Amino acid sequence: MPDGSSWIGSSPGMMAASRSVPSGAGSELGSGSGSIAAELRDDRATVKAVLAGDRDAFRRLVEREGPPVVRACHRVLGDIHEAEDIAQEAFVTAFRSLPTWRGDGPFGAWLSRIAVRLALRQAGRRRTVTWLDPTAGAGGPTDRASAALVEASIDAAHAHDPQALWMRSERATSVRQAVADLDEPYREVVSLRFFAELSLDEIARQTGRPLGTVKTHLHRGLARLRTSLDQGGSA
Repeated sequence: MPDGSSWIGSSPGMMAASRSVPSGAGSELGSGSGSIAAELRDDRATVKAVLAGDRDAFRRLVEREGPPVVRACHRVLGDIHEAEDIAQEAFVTAFRSLPTWRGDGPFGAWLSRIAVRLALRQAGRRRTVTWLDPTAGAGGPTDRASAALVEASIDAAHAHDPQALWMRSERATSVRQAVADLDEPYREVVSLRFFAELSLDEIARQTGRPLGTVKTHLHRGLARLRTSLDQGGSA
């Protein structure tokens, strides 16, 4: 079976993904258990076709899941070109790992977990990210804009709950780095919830953890993220 990369690079879905990165919502499961069950049946049938050698079936998966995967990677990395590269890597990894997909949840959620992990690994390799002191003298326009964004993030930490903090500052480089610096399992749960936009039920299913455990990890992870932003250092 080929590695799938030749189908990804030329896919219209992946090309369109880079144009849909702004703050639109991720792929939806639909309303009601009937819609979810129908999607799961479709996912299982499509993956079965791919494993049987159907090239068009995998291309359909790429075109359908490309935009949300690129969007999730972009939220982690803040750079569209890096996001597209990591998204392609995620599809190749998923293609090679298709026999391991259990089919007990949406294919997109499984793929998003792969993509976010790869994006976090890429973010963790960076050594050029520095924490900004919003009270220090500003440099050029970019420095001033970045400092203002970080200052708003820190103010939000005092005035709002952790989730509000996150939603107000998701594009801040400092927040991305702080998430990348979280210890596991907090990093994965926070990232899947806010970068990949997975529901708590989907995170529980994908990670194999009880729902109550996922909720605890999310709460503690957000608390650590808030502390990191308050202190201007790593989590």
